[in-house]
Amino acid sequence: MTNMKITQAIGSLLVAAAVGVPSVVRSEDFVTNRLTFSARFGFNISARFKGSADNLSFPANTRTTPRGDAYNYDDGYVLTDVSGNFNGQTWYWGYDNSASQISGENVLLSRSTPSGDFSSPSFDSNPNYGGELTYDRYLGAKGRFRFGVEAAGNYLNLSLRDNSTFSGSVTRVTDAYPFTPGTTPPAATPSNPYQGSPDGPGFVIGDTPIGSTTAVVPGGLSVGGKRKFDADIWGLRLGPYVDFPFADKFNVWVSGGLAVGWLNGEASWNETITFSGLSASSSGSGSHDDFLWGGYAGANISWDFYEQWSVVGGAQYQHFGDYEHNFGGRKVEVDLGNSIFVTIGLSWRF
Repeated sequence: MTNMKITQAIGSLLVAAAVGVPSVVRSEDFVTNRLTFSARFGFNISARFKGSADNLSFPANTRTTPRGDAYNYDDGYVLTDVSGNFNGQTWYWGYDNSASQISGENVLLSRSTPSGDFSSPSFDSNPNYGGELTYDRYLGAKGRFRFGVEAAGNYLNLSLRDNSTFSGSVTRVTDAYPFTPGTTPPAATPSNPYQGSPDGPGFVIGDTPIGSTTAVVPGGLSVGGKRKFDADIWGLRLGPYVDFPFADKFNVWVSGGLAVGWLNGEASWNETITFSGLSASSSGSGSHDDFLWGGYAGANISWDFYEQWSVVGGAQYQHFGDYEHNFGGRKVEVDLGNSIFVTIGLSWRF
């Protein structure tokens, strides 16, 4: 509320000053009004898409035993043999790699599930294109410096695209199944895994894990596909300016103040998420409007090429903070906190 009251007070003072100073207040060689139309190019605006593994639905493990039963681990299985696992042991088990899955007198079997949030890299599409109409009202002078109030309306078409592949995390639970000390399980490699049958006979292990460990594995989840965010941003600027003529037909001025905007955005994505040989598709879209506010600072230089006409070039820094919205399956974050705009146009003094 305090910031809003300050903003309203500054705006009221500037408007009152612009209206209250008569149009005859001008120097002999400087007119009261300046109208500038410029092309406006936006830089340093980026976006990222965020998702949650909790919203993903993956198919069941498609690996099967020689009899056609589904694996209950990513890298093996432990199931009930024909004896009903007599004496708490089973020979209906299998694994992929004896070099990495034997630890002491235990066989290690793991299963993974997606966990936590994942986020795309920050992406931009410089430059973004737009235009601006600026009105400057001369109020007075002090020495060679002239000052007044500046108001501007602008438009920016924001178009951000990303086709990258990035990663997320999975939670891996590893269970340890014991075997008889002094014995050695059959050898297994990823290209030639060991697969015990339900009927046996075969090497037996305990049918119940004697211990489990849980670890978060960064990079275990892969997200590939396309993401895009398009927006129309309509903006207004209001603040004081100070200019300084130099050389012959050249002028430079700086300004700063309040900036507000209205964003009308659309987001869409089409992605494939993969982990442990399983994949799921995720796609969606949505639209959203939002009010933006912050501040700006700018500088311009002009060249008077004909009577009351000038060519003007400039740069602006604008801070709107971050735009965020959850579109159902993805949260979109757009960084508008350090936007840079380059302008070039024509100015008419009257």
